[in-house]
Amino acid sequence: MDTAEKLRILAESAKYDAACTSSGSDRAGRPGGIGSTSPSGCCHAFSSDGRCISLLKVLYTNYCVNDCKYCVCRRSNDIERASFEPRELADLFMNFYRRNYVEGLFLSSGIVKNPDYTTERLLEALTILRKEYFFNGYIHVKAIPGSSPELISALGLLADRMSVNIELPSESSLRLLAPQKSREKVTAPMGQIRDGIIKRKNEIKLFRHAPSFVPAGQSTQMIVGATPDSDFQIIRLSEALYKTYGLKRVFYSAYVPVGNHPALPKDVKPPLLREHRLYQADWLLRFYGFRADELLSEENSRLDPLLDPKCFWAVNHLELFPVEINTAPYELLLRTPGIGVRSAKRIVAARRSASLRFEDLQKLRVQLKRAVYFITCGGKYMYPAFKMNHDFIYGSLAGSSSMLPGILEYRQLTMEDSFDSLPPSPEEKIKCLTGQF
Repeated sequence: MDTAEKLRILAESAKYDAACTSSGSDRAGRPGGIGSTSPSGCCHAFSSDGRCISLLKVLYTNYCVNDCKYCVCRRSNDIERASFEPRELADLFMNFYRRNYVEGLFLSSGIVKNPDYTTERLLEALTILRKEYFFNGYIHVKAIPGSSPELISALGLLADRMSVNIELPSESSLRLLAPQKSREKVTAPMGQIRDGIIKRKNEIKLFRHAPSFVPAGQSTQMIVGATPDSDFQIIRLSEALYKTYGLKRVFYSAYVPVGNHPALPKDVKPPLLREHRLYQADWLLRFYGFRADELLSEENSRLDPLLDPKCFWAVNHLELFPVEINTAPYELLLRTPGIGVRSAKRIVAARRSASLRFEDLQKLRVQLKRAVYFITCGGKYMYPAFKMNHDFIYGSLAGSSSMLPGILEYRQLTMEDSFDSLPPSPEEKIKCLTGQF
């Protein structure tokens, strides 16, 4: 089998792993070396500074001794199998890099023989890239659960980011669908990577040129929809992972049916909306100061499909609203729908010099179509007809209720919407004709 055929097979198998983006790495270019990284990160689509960049995302091998029922590479699955040699993979990547096809490498693997043997092959490929080709660009490598600590440490010195996929949210789901895995096997390398990052940061404070250890941090992935685990269980686990292991990201991957185990859902579409809501809830945990038990509970364990988690939380805590923009503390502004981290900081800075009005909030990039239900300026609502009523606000945000006279209906457009049903106003027609719209 030639290298091109191997690449086709192993790139196809790698597409189910969502945990391939990065941020925070600042490995600088070195004299005589090739490539560098930047804090904005390297990813498949768009980085935080707006650049469209790409990774070579591939498996080292799709042979695997494990038989995880949800995995396309499982031992019992009848698929084409292939495996690179370490130098073959390094040469392939450098040829792609020199042709400007890719900017970095995302390398994962099935388990051949045992975890240590597989990790040694990954380590050899990365060593060739770093030591022979002097590649200083971005590399993300998956740590193999069960590998020896010495090999994990060696990988961490060569990679910018490492990840250990936890896959399923509960121990019972792992026992049912991945009996060769356990929570302890996954969390052990997570803890080692965390400790290595902390140790290296302390060494860098003492020795300026100390080698970096996983400078972009670590991440993990959970599959959504393969098991009956609720959204509450998932975000509660994510919260614990962030606090305990200092993860940069938890990725959520909507389950794509690739197995025929009786416990797996059959003939279902990937739950993409649920995946999207989990990412929104995850963002609230990381940047907005929310806790998992504030967003959901054992009794109310599913995220609302019609409202994003922040709006849903606010609608169910109307005792905290309305928020007076000119006096509310920063922490409460952050919890107000339509107000993000940047706009909250802008509000706090702007109101020191003047009392803010609704027109000012538009200039500060506040999303008034959501915020208008929960805020006042100078003690007044934007629309006098507003009422702090759960059904009214929920229906208005979800686009399913009859609106009060004079108040616009804000809702998300769908592909089925007819634009004929949303005629432009006379003012909008004039703006179109004069080039102002």
